[in-house]
Amino acid sequence: MSNSHPPYGEQPDPNVTPWSGPPAPPAGYPAYGQPGQAPQYGQAPQFGQAPQFGVPVPPQKSNRGLVIGLIIGAVVLILALCGAGIGLALVGNDDEPDPTPTPSATANQGSGTEPSSSAQPSEPPSEQPNNNNNAVTARYSSDLSSVCDGSPILNAATYSGPATAKAYVFSNNPERPTFWSSKIVGSDKRYYAKSADFTSVSVVGCMSMVPGSEGAPKQCDYKASDGKNVSVSYISSRYQLTFYAAKTAEKIGDGGTVNAPATRCPSFISYNKTTMKAYAAPDSGTIEAALDKFLS
Repeated sequence: MSNSHPPYGEQPDPNVTPWSGPPAPPAGYPAYGQPGQAPQYGQAPQFGQAPQFGVPVPPQKSNRGLVIGLIIGAVVLILALCGAGIGLALVGNDDEPDPTPTPSATANQGSGTEPSSSAQPSEPPSEQPNNNNNAVTARYSSDLSSVCDGSPILNAATYSGPATAKAYVFSNNPERPTFWSSKIVGSDKRYYAKSADFTSVSVVGCMSMVPGSEGAPKQCDYKASDGKNVSVSYISSRYQLTFYAAKTAEKIGDGGTVNAPATRCPSFISYNKTTMKAYAAPDSGTIEAALDKFLS
């Protein structure tokens, strides 16, 4: 296809492909040759008449749109920043610890303040036996006889059952009811405890003479320390054996009765110089038998 075209006023060459003319102008612009009308095929525009071109006049530029756009952008940016700050604040609050009080704290209704959540767990119960004013601290093995008078021993072992218990036994004297003497048991017994190991004792056996159990006195003759001959009434009786927890002075068992025979005069005797009486001691074999039965 040739890009040449006939000059104005001439017919087109039949051997040449006709020129289709310039592309159609966009809407709003006048057609080539005449305003509002495109030239017809094969018809040249009139001689001496210049083609009319519609030159678009650009609208007058204004800065108002730019200013409005900048203002809108600034507002959007400010809102975005504020929204981000609010979001961070809300997220930050999620990291705060929950001020809900522990079940042990009671909320103060209507006070307007949160109750404390630092309530401490309760302390374990004291080992002191029921705050007994008569409780004592033993310094010697003989001090455990205070259990027979109703005084708990603060530094005694806790009674947790007969199978592992260590025991002491004391008995009083009818003429001196508040005086308690220790009764010795065999060292081969499982419940035996040395005098130095008194804090390991958890059981105390107390023996008191059964009122009215005295037997007929047996007269025993001795030579006193001053060289004079004396006659002493040696009296048999029965004792009641009761077991107590050393730490609390609470009764934990009954050992039954223990005989105190006076069939033979002992080689050594303690007697009352006023009444010239002496009471036989409880039988050691019977005491051990009662301990074996209770602490087995």
